[in-house]
Amino acid sequence: MKDFQLSGLDIGIMLAYAVLIIGYGIYHGKRGSSEDYFLAGRGMTWPIVGIALFSANISSSTLIGLAGDAYKTNVHVYNYEWFAVVVLIFFAIFFLPFYIKSGVYTMPEFLEKRYDRRSRYYFSFITIIGNVMVDTAAGLYVGSIVLKLLFPALPSWQIILLLAIAAAAYTIPGGLNSVIQTEVIQAILLVIGSILLTYFAFQEFGGGWSDMMAALTEKIQAGGVATIEHAKEVGQHAPKNAEEAFSLVRPANDEFMPWYGLLTGVPLLGFYFWANNQFMVQRVLGARDLNHGRWGALFAGLLKLPVIFIMVVPGVLALLVYSDLDITHLNYITADGSPCTNLSECANLTYPVLLMQLLPSGILGLVVAGLLAAMMSSVSATFNSASTLITMDFVRNINPNLTSKQLVRAGQIATIILVVLAAAWVPFIEKVSDSLWQYLQLVISYTAPPAVATFVLGLFWSRASSTGSIVSLLFGFVFAVTMLIMQVYVNSLGPAADIPAWMEAATGIHFLLMAFILWVLCMLIHAVVSLATPPPSEEQVRDLTWTKKLFDEETQEMKGLPWYQNYRVLALILLLITAVVVGYFW
Repeated sequence: MKDFQLSGLDIGIMLAYAVLIIGYGIYHGKRGSSEDYFLAGRGMTWPIVGIALFSANISSSTLIGLAGDAYKTNVHVYNYEWFAVVVLIFFAIFFLPFYIKSGVYTMPEFLEKRYDRRSRYYFSFITIIGNVMVDTAAGLYVGSIVLKLLFPALPSWQIILLLAIAAAAYTIPGGLNSVIQTEVIQAILLVIGSILLTYFAFQEFGGGWSDMMAALTEKIQAGGVATIEHAKEVGQHAPKNAEEAFSLVRPANDEFMPWYGLLTGVPLLGFYFWANNQFMVQRVLGARDLNHGRWGALFAGLLKLPVIFIMVVPGVLALLVYSDLDITHLNYITADGSPCTNLSECANLTYPVLLMQLLPSGILGLVVAGLLAAMMSSVSATFNSASTLITMDFVRNINPNLTSKQLVRAGQIATIILVVLAAAWVPFIEKVSDSLWQYLQLVISYTAPPAVATFVLGLFWSRASSTGSIVSLLFGFVFAVTMLIMQVYVNSLGPAADIPAWMEAATGIHFLLMAFILWVLCMLIHAVVSLATPPPSEEQVRDLTWTKKLFDEETQEMKGLPWYQNYRVLALILLLITAVVVGYFW
């Protein structure tokens, strides 16, 4: 295997990019008022909104996670990507109008308008914790993986701190507009880098899709694919050819994503991430108006579809070419303290290994810069969204007399604190899961369902009360903590331990099904408590609850619009395109 070494040209490209992107972010910062700082002055057009959503989602952690899990499980990790299209369409039609019209800065602030402050404070706290543990820490973790391979002499803590400071360098002074402006540049660079990597990977098989599929089938039938052998060992279905390996639908006993997960957990996790998560929704809240917000959301959905070709397929190609590659010399240590000898032991290295094996000098520096750019994009975005939550949901309520400039200063101080907390959590990621993608989904599967239940009932049921909301949220929190503690306890005992049958059954439930069970329980508790307590006021439900009347009024307003400005027509076209892509891999 080639050593991961950069030429002078590669290093020059990376340094030049780092200087330019930080300078560009600071130059485009908006600091005049709190609205400028936290929501970019609410002036973003739909292309910027769409690209910013895509870039913030397809971050370095997603890119590393997609390639790594494609190596381990074939392409059905793409189910999370295409389902985002369905969620974004639902979000644009039903939720976004209420978010924008209410004029809120944060999702917890919306919950206060619909329910009360109890729900606002709880959800704000949970979202901040999630931003630190999931989005920010995962982004820093990815950057540390790449830079540790590049500069093995540097201690990990120094690398993580350096990355955190670089991402905060333009986030702290510039706010959301700095984040958005740099995300557009980084998204373009990231996509170009992914396309180049895919191109060079395909050259290993003659350059064509059919050649790659034939090579995959040959390797599967020869028994040379590590993940296929693992499937046989645990009694799962092993694909017989490339077409089965590229199928998005898996058997019920699949370890990563059983078929029922597409109906249970995947929609819930997607809905939370795209429609309730401050990290993502904040970009749409900065849109110029409702139409630009909707068009931007649909555009982001369109950008998600090619991900299978430029970010998932390379992981499968690594499975073909590098499943037996010796990577001991990289000195990568797993969570249990043992060194990695091949990719099957540490799939998170799949993408970096592809880089070092396939890309020529110059292009390597560009793609590594793009990967680190994606990390900075994700981390800076979570810094800004979490600081917005701290400032607008806590600081402003504690001291409502603060001026806009003082609120901006509070947000900057909050960002510094988040930098320290996120950097401190990074070393624990591998202790939770050896798969970055599975770590991300596992954490969200326990935090998302209570929030999704509260938002859905609040928007579509006028009888949903504030007491019902906070009771269901707290129940969900206790349930999630209990399940996580049991999971850690069972895992620590080992397979030969004597575990009570009920505990083994509970912890053996797939996390995608567990997310659905928790959501249903929260919905039921919310409904029962709401019916047993006083109803919300007319003010709380009049402008924040969906009705058929609102849909009919909007239909009349759009009658004179050309088709390309009618978001419903655009949503239908997007659904048809999605059906074609998903149908091919079904």
